[in-house]
Amino acid sequence: MPPQRVFALPRQQSLLLPAVINPFVQDTKLSKAAVIKCVLLGIFLVPLRAILLSLVLMVTWPVSVIITFKHPLKGATEPMRGWRRFMCRRVMAALGRAYYFCMGFRVVVKGKQVSSSEAPILAVAPHSTFFDGIVCIIAGLPSTVSRVENLATPIFGRFVRCLQPVLVSRKDPDSRKNTIQEIDSRAKSRGCWPQVLIFPEGTCTNRSCLITFKQGAFIPGVPVQPVLIRYPNRLDTVTWTVLNRNQLYCPLWEICHSKIKHTSTAECDAANCLQLKTVHANMSVCSALGVPVTDHTYEDCRLMISAGELTLPMEAGLVEFTKISRKLQLKWDSVRKELEGFAAMARSCKGGRITVGEFATFLRLPINSALEELFALFDRNGDGTIDFREYVIGVTILCRPANTEDVLQMAFKLFDTDEDEKITREEFTALLRSTLGVSDLNMTKLFKEIDADGSGFITFSEFQSFAMKHPEYAKLFTTYLELQRYQAIQEALPGDLELSGGTDSGDRQEDSTSDKKDD
Repeated sequence: MPPQRVFALPRQQSLLLPAVINPFVQDTKLSKAAVIKCVLLGIFLVPLRAILLSLVLMVTWPVSVIITFKHPLKGATEPMRGWRRFMCRRVMAALGRAYYFCMGFRVVVKGKQVSSSEAPILAVAPHSTFFDGIVCIIAGLPSTVSRVENLATPIFGRFVRCLQPVLVSRKDPDSRKNTIQEIDSRAKSRGCWPQVLIFPEGTCTNRSCLITFKQGAFIPGVPVQPVLIRYPNRLDTVTWTVLNRNQLYCPLWEICHSKIKHTSTAECDAANCLQLKTVHANMSVCSALGVPVTDHTYEDCRLMISAGELTLPMEAGLVEFTKISRKLQLKWDSVRKELEGFAAMARSCKGGRITVGEFATFLRLPINSALEELFALFDRNGDGTIDFREYVIGVTILCRPANTEDVLQMAFKLFDTDEDEKITREEFTALLRSTLGVSDLNMTKLFKEIDADGSGFITFSEFQSFAMKHPEYAKLFTTYLELQRYQAIQEALPGDLELSGGTDSGDRQEDSTSDKKDD
């Protein structure tokens, strides 16, 4: 058996696994005693609370109708003033507190909320449940970002109108731009508009970490006051994520107002300043909550849903999209396309992870030294399997750069032994059998797949087109050449290699194809 290189592969530290693998799953397990307690208390408390909530709503709805009487239905050209604003901040806020109290919530507020002129924007995190809406009530009904469809909701649509929300329409292609402009306009109104409350994470998590903040709250370039939410209960029964079970609600909250974050725009350009503010806000909230920051974002949730649609475990779609997209220059559509390719390999695997045998089966190749080394390059954590995150990194960093015109020309010439600019079935079969030990059955299937027009021979354009769709083969080819070169050197100079093995291994570690780059 030919010798194999066994040195450790250098890895880019910033692409290692995050501190929290999946912040979008919550599995609350209730003991039998807790279930019995819920049932017994529910028999008495549920009817009582339902009656109390109905009474509060009967008072709140007429008040909201009075406040919004003859006021624009969709949005507002100017902020509420006078008695309307007073009723929103005092009466509606008091009724909102009563509503949550009837549901069993007790709220503890720490710190001091500043005025709209001091900090026009409130950034609330971590966001984990629809119950987080109580922050709006505690903060005196600031404006929020809301879907335009919410205004048509019976009863509660009137409550939303009292907030004078920044409206988002999924049907309007310019909605994103208009929303940013409206937030910017209100934030720079010098206190005329109420504060704008934003959940910068953009989706719900299980509060085990802080995911990447969306930049919308920081685009205006004005002071932002972070607002922290904690649920100090022993049993978490409020978290509402993409994957959750056994949801009830808990009775205790803590809301903490942090110091306002200022950033000098004179010290950096607009793009860097925007990023700096986002990072500052992340670090502020992180230090107060004592949880790590990860590069997950809402796009990871979309990939989880896509993974489920492709019959993979939903967790397979997690890649830390912010980091992957920034460092590998990938857009969401590109990652989604890679997910489809990964699903073709991993659909029959348990847990959505590929073993070396399944990797070989997909490539229609036997397990050999070249394929094992390629698999090791993909397998970043060395657990003997490849998950989707490792697959995306491997294809982008290892395979696509190897898929160059020169490499494809070299590979094509090796197959084209008679130099007639086409590869016949015999030429294709002879090389693969002698180098990789591919069976006749697999070679026939692979040849037909590359020979797109069914002409019985492969042209360079067909060869190139197939390689672009399957970049793993180009990297496999270069890995095979490296192994052949390594084997030839060992056979030619065995004594020298033994004497200088430590140094040579270290040099080859740096020269070998890997994903080690400057962070």
